[in-house]
Amino acid sequence: MSNEIKAGMKYHVGMYGGSFNPMHNGHMECILKAASMCEQLYVVISYRNDDSDVDVKVKYRWVYTLTCHIGNVKIITLEDRTKKKSDYTSEYWDEDCRKVKAAVGKKIDVVFCGSDYDENSFWNVCYPESELVIFPRDKYNSTAVRGNVYRHWDWLPLFVRPYYVKKVLIIGSESCGKSVLTINLAHHYHTNYLEEVGRDLSELSGTDLMMLESDYTRILLEHKAKEMRLAEHSNKVLFEDTDCLITRFFMDFLENGSPDNCVLAESIAKLNHYDLILHAEPDVAWVQDGDRSEEIAANRQMYSDRIEELYRRFGFSCVRISGSYAERYEKAIALVDSILNEGEEK
Repeated sequence: MSNEIKAGMKYHVGMYGGSFNPMHNGHMECILKAASMCEQLYVVISYRNDDSDVDVKVKYRWVYTLTCHIGNVKIITLEDRTKKKSDYTSEYWDEDCRKVKAAVGKKIDVVFCGSDYDENSFWNVCYPESELVIFPRDKYNSTAVRGNVYRHWDWLPLFVRPYYVKKVLIIGSESCGKSVLTINLAHHYHTNYLEEVGRDLSELSGTDLMMLESDYTRILLEHKAKEMRLAEHSNKVLFEDTDCLITRFFMDFLENGSPDNCVLAESIAKLNHYDLILHAEPDVAWVQDGDRSEEIAANRQMYSDRIEELYRRFGFSCVRISGSYAERYEKAIALVDSILNEGEEK
């Protein structure tokens, strides 16, 4: 930070704290304003070690991403032993205050907070030797965001959104309409989709019967890498057309997969998480599009069932959708809407 900027600052050491569950634009604006008003700002991240809270490492990454370019922000983590915010009473205030002061190691000239707190809050009571600066934060409400982050998507900084992107996987046997459904859903939700990575790679030899072992390795790794990149820029939900277990299915079907690639596929499956898996039933018209298997065409339901059994073996549950293309589309939208609204606080 330049001497010119330092010279214009009002305070030497400042502190801003929050649970950031999740971080929203109100927190972001407070931190940036606070950092511009003091030579050294300490951001205290409060966290709980349970499922009610975002992992502290994720919160730390958010704060670091926001502030790393500034140069005068240091991050402190503070474990919250209570179960909910209302339990955080005065008996905990003094103990946590001592921990923060010990971590800072110098006089805290100013404590910053949002307007959801006032002069009677612990920010003022526990730091009587520090000036209290309250930033207006009327537009952003943490409780509302926690109630449903998807209804308040615009309140989340861009670097926070990937954590909340839902992943919807569409699976099925050949010619069951999953690719069309994937793209249509992505358009409906104004978001990204991950196409079937293996389709083009399986045709490098003109037929999937002559695929190389390296083709399978590439399909498995490229799919996972693309998924991770697309999730960073998706709008609430990312749609995926097949995944590593479909590749694993075709290794068995074509009898053309090495033990190493089978292990790779299964290892990726164990890392994967989906918020919804839609299994497209094979009840739409069969279309021979390139090198599709006539064996699968003759036994569509049997192979469809085998695919679902493979997913169940790895702990995934699927929702079957059937009917015309229009009926599948409407059913899928209803199911996706339900996961975007689940857990919403009333």
